[in-house]
Amino acid sequence: MEAPEDATLLPDRRVGAGYQFQQGLGHPGRGGECGQHRFDTRSKPSWCAEAPFTGSFPDQAGHGTHGRRAAEPDLRHTGTMSRVGAPIGVAVLGAGRMGQTHIRNLAAIPGARIVAVADPDPAAAEAGRALAGAERSFPDPREAIAAPGVEAVVIVTPTSTHAELIELAARAGKAIWSEKPIALDLAETARVVEVVGQTGVPLQLGFMRRFDPGYVAAKARIESGGLGRIEQFRALSRDTYPPPVEFLHGAGGIFLDMAVHDLDLARFLVGEVEEVNAWAAVLAEPRFAEAGDFDTALAMLRFENGAMGVVETARHSPWGYDIRTEVAGAAGKVVIEDLQKTAATFSHDFGFHGDHFESFPDRFATAFRAELEAFIEAVHEGRAPAPGAEDALETLRLALACARSQAEGRPVRVAEVRA
Repeated sequence: MEAPEDATLLPDRRVGAGYQFQQGLGHPGRGGECGQHRFDTRSKPSWCAEAPFTGSFPDQAGHGTHGRRAAEPDLRHTGTMSRVGAPIGVAVLGAGRMGQTHIRNLAAIPGARIVAVADPDPAAAEAGRALAGAERSFPDPREAIAAPGVEAVVIVTPTSTHAELIELAARAGKAIWSEKPIALDLAETARVVEVVGQTGVPLQLGFMRRFDPGYVAAKARIESGGLGRIEQFRALSRDTYPPPVEFLHGAGGIFLDMAVHDLDLARFLVGEVEEVNAWAAVLAEPRFAEAGDFDTALAMLRFENGAMGVVETARHSPWGYDIRTEVAGAAGKVVIEDLQKTAATFSHDFGFHGDHFESFPDRFATAFRAELEAFIEAVHEGRAPAPGAEDALETLRLALACARSQAEGRPVRVAEVRA
């Protein structure tokens, strides 16, 4: 299931305008599958998607604020990113399942050093600190952002907290890597993107499929002209395990939560989309209707360059994690698909047997590591990482266009979706 750990095919990261880091000053210029996150003291489902956050951030004593304003840590610039060659000091916000995955990956990157870990569950925060070999753990993410030596933050918290934490980190002058999305609302996303632009800090969003070796190779082939004029795009994603109903209430719907990864790939591999026509239904799991969501969806895409595409999405796949992408052009096509987890096939009795990936953590293990390597490398080199703030905004706009098309039963031009 995992891509080879020693894969050397990495993204071309030479994009975006550069910026310079100076201690105590704003940074001129601008930058460019979520796991269970436990940024809530309530228990979370054991499955692999983030649980909705309806609680409150703890105050500095570790208690929830519950309507009262907690004491604000000093979020002025406390570190420096001007030390060429020195490891970047990182605070990891969120120490749930995916938080631990990112901690392990960061710990293996020579250019990074985890300084602090934050999680409102003290046991989770301390476990993350021990795993990282970090100096301190905190119940409050704001304290971690302001901790001495922190130059960058990695946000692995529930969706509902992303916008607030990105803004706090940006105003504190920290480089930011965050799980997608910034927010589920276009206006709030645009507001945070503007803040990031004003502060000039680098921001990278966790669209990890862009860093998978197969998609990197596909992108290179397309940009080289090897496929000729692009004519068609097709992407299919089927999750192995349906999420619990409580997750669905805060996820934003099948287009914003799940199909968004393939919609981002459509923009990444082919270009901007002009118009969409989308459908969705409850075909396998009646409980999805309870949350006003769907388990099956399809979106037709018409790209600005004239190409056409289709995105198929399903929230259940009893045979295993099923991810496929195809881009076809006038001169050739490229297909990205990992059929087996293990590079071994057992043959007997005129048949054969292999295994499938179980879910996104094993299918995209290499991509999860590569996206953080790209972020740390960009910060060291003083250039904008990608995918950045504008990618977050435009991919969300595209997903919202699909959701509107489904809801209104008509084709929707992406330009109709405005903040």
